[in-house]
Amino acid sequence: QVQLVESGGGLVQAGGSLRLSCAASGRTFSRYSVGWFRQAPGKEREFVAAIKSSGSNTYYTDSVNGRFTISRDNAKNAVYLQMNSVKPEDTAVYYCAADPSSIFQATAPNPNKYDYWGHGTQVTVSS
Repeated sequence: QVQLVESGGGLVQAGGSLRLSCAASGRTFSRYSVGWFRQAPGKEREFVAAIKSSGSNTYYTDSVNGRFTISRDNAKNAVYLQMNSVKPEDTAVYYCAADPSSIFQATAPNPNKYDYWGHGTQVTVSS
């Protein structure tokens, strides 16, 4: 079992940067694929980025590709989302999620694939 806790959210001006962290419990976290999702008010939860257990592959939704970077430090049981050049439309609650199986380009965006979820951290981008 894995427990996830997100942190690092807050208020940032458009064009600025923010780094989200996802801290995980459990000795086997290094075997889990991890995704970041977000949900804005009145909208469905959407995929943002994901990373394989080894960190060898990363996946992004088009709207954040080139601006956001997902990374992980398995020694620290942590996954990060570096958000640069943020826009008002990035405003949402951001969630990290973990999947004990591998992920691929086609499967990473599916929220149903992830077994464990954090409670989220709010990111607000002002214009």
